[in-house]
Amino acid sequence: MKKIAVTEAIFAIKNEKSLTWESIADAVGMSTVWTTSACLGMNSCPEEVADKLVEFLGLPAGAKAALMAYPTKEWDKSIPQDPLVYRLYEVVGVYGETLKEVIQEKFGDGIMSAIDFSMEVDKEENPKGDRVLLTLNGKFLPYKAW
Repeated sequence: MKKIAVTEAIFAIKNEKSLTWESIADAVGMSTVWTTSACLGMNSCPEEVADKLVEFLGLPAGAKAALMAYPTKEWDKSIPQDPLVYRLYEVVGVYGETLKEVIQEKFGDGIMSAIDFSMEVDKEENPKGDRVLLTLNGKFLPYKAW
C-alpha cells in the first residue's frame, strides 16, 4: 500500500466510526498533532505505533509498512486555498521575517528544528470568541562556522 491509500483508508474509517484525531492519538499513546501528521503521511511511525494504528482502526495488512515508511516531506508550492491553511501561510508570510529576527536576537544565528520538535493545539474559551493556541516547540540549532 502507498501512504496516500493508507491516509484515505484512515479518513474513511475515522468518518465511519465518528472518531476524533484525539481519540486515535489516545489509542496509540502519542500526541494528537503527531498522530494526525503520521496519518496524513508526513511522519513515519515506529513499529509499535503502526501496530496500534492498524489494530485500533482495523486497517488492511499492507498499511503497517506504509505507516512505517519514511515520508518525502513535500507539499504543493502554490498558495493554499483552504482558509485555515491559508491563514497559517499568511502568518508565516507576514510574521516570518519578524520571528526570524526575534529568534536570532535571542539565540544567535541559527534555526528552530522541525525534527527535534513538538506542537500543541489548544482551545481558549473567550467571551469575545474562542481563541486558537498554537505552541511550536523546537530545539535551537546554531549555524556552524568551519
